Amino acid sequence: MAKARTNHELSRRERQIMDAVFRLGEATVREVLDQLPDPPSYSSVRTIIRQLESKGFLTHWQDGKRYVYKATQPHKSASRSALNRLMDVFFSGSASDTVAAVLDASASKLTPEDLDRTGSQRGEMICR
Repeated sequence: MAKARTNHELSRRERQIMDAVFRLGEATVREVLDQLPDPPSYSSVRTIIRQLESKGFLTHWQDGKRYVYKATQPHKSASRSALNRLMDVFFSGSASDTVAAVLDASASKLTPEDLDRTGSQRGEMICR
């Protein structure tokens, strides 16, 4: 199997397919296709899934006549990789600028419980 790569190397459609696989946990080409916005053809999705597998993002096994695909890394690892890439590209690697932008963009959506949870997570990180 090819070495697992980071999510920032994925095209938009590849990210959509990976998102669908993460949501479903494991999926066939048809199940992924049903999850995609403005879906391409079945054969296009199958081709992209095979490319993702050759890049090391997916693995598969056979279930009867169907191939079932699963991500090779946990969703949390993929999310962190994407966040690190976003931080590098848009915020020059600054974690504080990234957090400030997220809080600014979502301030009206945060509940007091969200803020409490964020504060306690911050405290846990400082203690590490």
